[in-house]
Amino acid sequence: MPASTLERTARPRRSRTRSRNVNGRPALAVSTLKPHQYDLRPACASLICPDCRTWVPITGLQAKKSKLVPHDTGLAGKDAAVRCQGSNRLVTVDVKAKKWEERLVEGHAETAHRRRTTVRRKPKVAPAPAVSQIAAQKQTASTGDEPGDGRPLWLLRKEQWASTELAVRDADTRRAQLPAGDALLGAPPVPLKTLHPERPAR
Repeated sequence: MPASTLERTARPRRSRTRSRNVNGRPALAVSTLKPHQYDLRPACASLICPDCRTWVPITGLQAKKSKLVPHDTGLAGKDAAVRCQGSNRLVTVDVKAKKWEERLVEGHAETAHRRRTTVRRKPKVAPAPAVSQIAAQKQTASTGDEPGDGRPLWLLRKEQWASTELAVRDADTRRAQLPAGDALLGAPPVPLKTLHPERPAR
């Protein structure tokens, strides 16, 4: 396969570079970063690039002008070779190495003794039953003086209605039948003449 068709991948980042190129962006002050975002030890001077969020070596830490080495945004040998905009950016080391170590140790001591918050989950509550379900569960009916046999109240009422349904319907039918005549039994007769009551004399 020709070399021209191969996709360029990110190169390994060197700890030192002799490039004279300088990024035109404002210098990055180390004091604007958190203590765990940079390392001021001379053997491994580096920081997290604000653009690509990866650790990048700092060259010329002991010199007057410190800057980030040229680097790509992806992983070396895996991702595409895309040069980060933070390459060759000047770095202003305005924090003493001793002060940085003290802040780092204090922050570690503070976080090491923290206790994680215990999450107390709410107990799962079963949904409340309906009124009819409560009645069916708790009430065992009794017909008259006879105790119930464990059947639900609604079932006993249904059986009671079935036993008296014919008698009730027969009574309703007889009540609806009107007697022969103009009025119901026991009712006063209907007047056939128009009544004109006389007004009392004054």
